[in-house]
Amino acid sequence: MNAPDTAQALDARHVMQTYARLPVTFVRGEGTVLHDAEGRRYLDFLSGLAVTSLGHAHPEVADAIADQARTLLHVSNLYHNDLQPRLAARIDALVGGGGRVFFCNSGAEANECALKLARRHARAHGATDRYHVVSAYGSFHGRTMTTLAATGQPAKHEPFQPLPEGFRYVPFADLRSLEAAVDERVAAVLLEPVQGEGGVHAAPPEYLQGVRRLCDEREVLLVLDEVQTGFGRTGEWFGFAHAGVRPDVVTMAKALGNGVPIGACWARAEVAAAFAPGDHATTFGGQPLAARAALAVLDVMERERVPERAARAGARLRERLARVPGVTGVRGLGLLLAAELAPGTDARDVAGRCLAAGLVVNAVTPSALRFAPSLLVRDDEIDEAVAILTGVLAGAGAGAGS
Repeated sequence: MNAPDTAQALDARHVMQTYARLPVTFVRGEGTVLHDAEGRRYLDFLSGLAVTSLGHAHPEVADAIADQARTLLHVSNLYHNDLQPRLAARIDALVGGGGRVFFCNSGAEANECALKLARRHARAHGATDRYHVVSAYGSFHGRTMTTLAATGQPAKHEPFQPLPEGFRYVPFADLRSLEAAVDERVAAVLLEPVQGEGGVHAAPPEYLQGVRRLCDEREVLLVLDEVQTGFGRTGEWFGFAHAGVRPDVVTMAKALGNGVPIGACWARAEVAAAFAPGDHATTFGGQPLAARAALAVLDVMERERVPERAARAGARLRERLARVPGVTGVRGLGLLLAAELAPGTDARDVAGRCLAAGLVVNAVTPSALRFAPSLLVRDDEIDEAVAILTGVLAGAGAGAGS
């Protein structure tokens, strides 16, 4: 009798090959630890791309999901459920209050909502020609056609041209270029407080402060994409808090469900009022299972004071990474960091070697590794991860010189 197909063999035959997957199949996780199909242990310092911010299989979140699955999985948004508005109120309070929330399933959908809202808001104020959006080169806002168009990475655009019109790009953290781009046809400026997929580059506080002033002067919405940075990862509840600014619209996802798909778009009440019933909708957004998971996540986050934990643990990780031979610099905020490697070092190769040695990270650029562990990561896990990287880079250096 033939042996059963492995997950990787089935993937190769039946799954669209849109990912260059590494040859590991994860089957179980607990906290910061993952186990593969062969029983090997790994430290997860990527968290499913900043998603499992409370770690894998957090017991309180798991219990909430199981209880809700036995109670009520889904009802249409044509009706009320008792969880969605409670979650919206919690998010509104964390953002700063005075807003309303639209729920969806992902960061791309949250950004799609924000882009539609910006156009609808402009039209509601009589500006029918005001629909352009300015974003930054190096940004990443999603892979739907519209959020791809908003992403300032032309190489990602080419296979899918023509993309939706109305998007402009300026260098990140360059206020003068932004001033030149924002004219009477611009409805919104869309930025990340930290460009995650663009290489973990944090916006200087004075830049975001200048952007806020510019948007106020020209009556343009400031939309901040907090999909990767939101909910404590940077050492504040949201990345914009480092600059002390108040955005008009905030998009979020990833950490909110700790692995359960959920996204959200928050907007100031006056801006949110531009949407009328029927303007935007989703089948699954804010359904009971996802909302219950997110409420449990926020319960744990608030009790554990995760922004403070991320700030402290991030300082430890940054300091230890900076001392690793072969690391030339560390950038980012809190527990969203990138380690720049010595010239000539292939970050993708190093990430693969780290995986083989039991550490999950990724090459966020050709020369830098991204670190985004659980916000509950322990000091000993940080030290173990840095020790693995140190050994990998020492081995890579020895191999390069042999």
